[in-house]
Amino acid sequence: MTTPTAHTTAPGASAPGPAAPHASGGGARTAGQTAGAEDTVTSSELLSVVASRELASRRTVFAGIGLPTLATELAHLTVAPDIEVVYESGVCGAHPSQLPETIADAVLISGAEAVLSMPALFGCVLQGGHIDVGFLGAAQIDRWGNLNTSVIGEWDSPQVRLPGSGGGIEVMANSREVFVVMRRHNPRSFTGTLDFCTTPGPDRALAEGIRPLGTGVTRVITELGILARDGVGEELRLVAVHPGVTVDQVRAATGWDLEVADEVGTVPPPTAEELRLLREDVDPGRVYLR
Repeated sequence: MTTPTAHTTAPGASAPGPAAPHASGGGARTAGQTAGAEDTVTSSELLSVVASRELASRRTVFAGIGLPTLATELAHLTVAPDIEVVYESGVCGAHPSQLPETIADAVLISGAEAVLSMPALFGCVLQGGHIDVGFLGAAQIDRWGNLNTSVIGEWDSPQVRLPGSGGGIEVMANSREVFVVMRRHNPRSFTGTLDFCTTPGPDRALAEGIRPLGTGVTRVITELGILARDGVGEELRLVAVHPGVTVDQVRAATGWDLEVADEVGTVPPPTAEELRLLREDVDPGRVYLR
């Protein structure tokens, strides 16, 4: 079995490596790095930069709105200049003049390579196997990469009602692989049992007699590090941590007995150039950065 490892250098960065991170408290701030003496990196910036690096060598990405949008736009400027972004509204090869606020934002249309009907998008592009990476978010994920974006709590009387699937099921089933970005890494979000399975991965689908095209979730980027798996039959395992984060911290923040790679890498912190591009070129209006 091949064990994925984190990058040991930040691909696409033209600036020198950042200064050593300051010691800080837990959570995202433990992982948040400084690209300079007074430049604190937010959780959104950290996740976007690290996720963008994972898109190196990928060509076609089905991107969700939010952090996946930030990551794909930054990847286009750094590690994946030929990346083609597809949105659920049917826009293919999007070249927006500014970040879209929704999948139906008019800025996605101008300059796009094509705008397809929903049947063409899902029936031909997705089911045709033309997506390299589906980029999703979730409220909960389990050890096999199944996702919950429907409810937290009981279905009949949930504590929180979430947006639901959208195109998540089709993206999971038909993309060659799926990346997930999670803002929170705690036992409630990384849970042994989902409150509701909105988007089943291939392992669960196969158990129900359904054979999807793709390998399901292969990367999960969090405020603590990177989890990965190679495909069907494997659990997610910890392959890298952010500077200042320990393996024990990640295991304690995970709601199942998390597997750990034989060699756990350290994720290089965002460089000054990656942060400049993200703040000044990708999202100067702070649509998603916070």
